[in-house]
Amino acid sequence: MMRALLLTVAAATVLGACASTGASVTQPVTPLSRYSLRVEPGLDRIALAVHEDGLSYTQQAAINDLAGRYFSSGVGAVRIEGPSGNDAAAARQTWAVRSALESAGLPADRILVVSYAAPDPRAPVLAGFETVRAVIPNCAAEPRAMEGRFSNSSSMGLGCAINANLAAQIADPRDIVGHRPISPADSGRAAVVFDNYRRGEVTSAPQEPLVEGRLSQAVE
Repeated sequence: MMRALLLTVAAATVLGACASTGASVTQPVTPLSRYSLRVEPGLDRIALAVHEDGLSYTQQAAINDLAGRYFSSGVGAVRIEGPSGNDAAAARQTWAVRSALESAGLPADRILVVSYAAPDPRAPVLAGFETVRAVIPNCAAEPRAMEGRFSNSSSMGLGCAINANLAAQIADPRDIVGHRPISPADSGRAAVVFDNYRRGEVTSAPQEPLVEGRLSQAVE
C-alpha cells in the first residue's frame, strides 16, 4: 500500500514538472547588477554682474575657481552666455570672461560664447559647464530581507554599502563612464634602453649621489 502511494506521488511530481516547463523563470539579480556604479548629469554655473570698469577681483577669483572645477569634473565646453541687447558694458564683460578663462588655462576650443534672452541688457553674464556626479544610493531606505530562506540568492541590500562608499570616494566621477586617455609612450627613451641592452651595457639611469645635509636643506 505504501509503495503504491509513493509511486503515485512521484508520478504526480513528474507530471507537474512537465506541465511547468514552458513557464519563464526570472533569474535573481546579483548585487553587482543591483547596485552598479552610475553617474548623473549636473550643471556648474556662476552669474557675474556687469561692471563698467570690467571684472572685479572677486569675479576673477570666481572664474579661476570655475576653471579649476572644470578640469576636475567638467564635460564638454564652458558656455559663456551674455545678455542679449546692444549694451557695450555687457559685451565687454562677456568677452572679458572668455579672456579670464583662457588665462586660467582653458583652451580656446573649449569655450563657447553665446547670448541669451535677458529681461535687461545689463543682466548678469553666465558662465558654466555640464558635470557628472556619482550616484550614491541611500542604503538606509533599501529593503532588507534577513529572515531565513531556502535559496542561494543574495539578500536585499547586499552590496549597497560597498558601492555607496565607492561612489563617495571616487575623485573624478568621469572615471565611472570610461577610462582616461593615455599619453603615448616615450619611444626614444625605450630605444636607448634597448640599444644599451643589445650592447651589454647598463640599461638603468645613473643614480644621483647622496649629498650630506640635502634633506635638511630641502625641508628649509
